[in-house]
Amino acid sequence: MSDVRIGPDGTARCAWAGDDAEYQRYHDEEWGTTLRGDRPLFEKMSLEGFQAGLSWITILRKRPRFREVFGGFEPATVAAFGPDDVERMLQDAGIIRHRGKIEAVIANAAIVAGMADGELDALLWSFAPAAHRSPSTFAEVPAVTPESTAMSTELRRRGFRFVGPTTMYALMQSSGMVDDHVAGCWRAAA
Repeated sequence: MSDVRIGPDGTARCAWAGDDAEYQRYHDEEWGTTLRGDRPLFEKMSLEGFQAGLSWITILRKRPRFREVFGGFEPATVAAFGPDDVERMLQDAGIIRHRGKIEAVIANAAIVAGMADGELDALLWSFAPAAHRSPSTFAEVPAVTPESTAMSTELRRRGFRFVGPTTMYALMQSSGMVDDHVAGCWRAAA
């Protein structure tokens, strides 16, 4: 498989975007684009945690329902969820029904709700590498970096769950802390 794929619209994209229109939209408009703000980063962190062990397209397709079920990922709202909410979510086929991940999002929300405005944003972005070379091929894309390991370690120290180094590197990619669009992709040149 080539690392870049020409879509039906003639656009050269990272091959992982495939032919799925929603995946291509996500690639073109979101993945690797700077994302700032406590709520958006809390949502992204939560969804990356749900993605662990699954394909991102699965999460992307379920994202609208995740947003409904998790109160728009407003940390104070999610932090107020209790055992009845967990049981309700475990019955909802529109999301990933994993008790540990659901409970982790609620616990993480409580931590974020207790932070000062902008603190989560500043914390996460403090681990963005000062310099990052975009990869020529997917073989050059790491699963874990020293920065994602340091981010994971600090988040765990603060009590966050489902924030391992691989998951945090995926967060860094998706929120634009690093640019892993491969050479030849139209976004790599942007």
